[in-house]
Amino acid sequence: MIPEDRLDQIIQRFQYLEAAMAEADGAQIAALAREYSELKPVVDQIAEWRRLQADLAEARAMLDDPDMRELAEEEIPALEARLPQAERALQLALLPRDEADARSAILEIRPGTGGEEAALFAGDLLRMYQRYAESRGWSFEIIEQQGTDLGGIKEVVAHVRGDGVFARLKYESGVHRVQRVPETESGGRIHTSAATVAVLPEAEDVDIRIDPGDIRIDTMRSSGAGGQHVNTTDSAVRITHLPTGIVVTSSEKSQHRNREIAMQVLRTRLYDLERQRLHAERSADRASQVGSGDRSERIRTYNFPQGRVTDHRINLTLYRLDQVMAGDLDEIIDALIADDQARKLAEMAA
Repeated sequence: MIPEDRLDQIIQRFQYLEAAMAEADGAQIAALAREYSELKPVVDQIAEWRRLQADLAEARAMLDDPDMRELAEEEIPALEARLPQAERALQLALLPRDEADARSAILEIRPGTGGEEAALFAGDLLRMYQRYAESRGWSFEIIEQQGTDLGGIKEVVAHVRGDGVFARLKYESGVHRVQRVPETESGGRIHTSAATVAVLPEAEDVDIRIDPGDIRIDTMRSSGAGGQHVNTTDSAVRITHLPTGIVVTSSEKSQHRNREIAMQVLRTRLYDLERQRLHAERSADRASQVGSGDRSERIRTYNFPQGRVTDHRINLTLYRLDQVMAGDLDEIIDALIADDQARKLAEMAA
């Protein structure tokens, strides 16, 4: 049962924001508008749920009127069928939001166990996410990339920009395992390799303040992404955050641009550290949190001989590996979101 007093509080807050926005100046209106836009879908859902309840009560009252009874008997089943759907939609709208969901993200991919085959798989994952970003209308910019001689990837860091990027990509954080026959395998044996994916919500300037005394900035010879676009000037930038030991590099042609990129990635990593610290304080059982960003857990297996992909968190297996590797990730991500919502609804009801 949804508590009516909570719904009333949300509506009162929404009405306050509506009135405050009419009188706010430019400096205040952005924050008010952001909260207003977050609450509006919830308020609309409350209105729909209450309207259906009122219509149902009115239809039931019409049963006592001989002239209206037949009409009421037609309307009541339809209204009774729609009400649970509206209630569930309202419950989902009331779920606590991750403040980072609307943000862009930094995507990091690194090979794990498996040597060169793991590096090649990391490259496959990079292309998978590039295609997925393209299908969603997001921009995908590679910030730093280190390649191998055989075309694999030692490390790649990318900036994915768009609406709700983190809300969908956050479920990709973890260990991805591949089972296939490597091109270099003459005996046809199946090898198992892995790559680690980390998805971090993009930090904003107001999130993290970095003391200039806490960082060391070094310049070095730039060789570009994957060893291409050789630049003979010392334009690459490496920033070391002394308190945490985090090291960030950027190898674009412009040293000024490299400083901007490296500082943005550093802020994002520090922001992610703070989010994880707060999350650990709120929940002693991190392993139970879907999409928590725990990169030590094997989350998915890509089995090429059988053409299947399995997400171990929700026991979902799809026999369309080719489409998934081509960037068709929505079915998997939608299932993960639904599972996350169901868990949160169960926690609310407990």
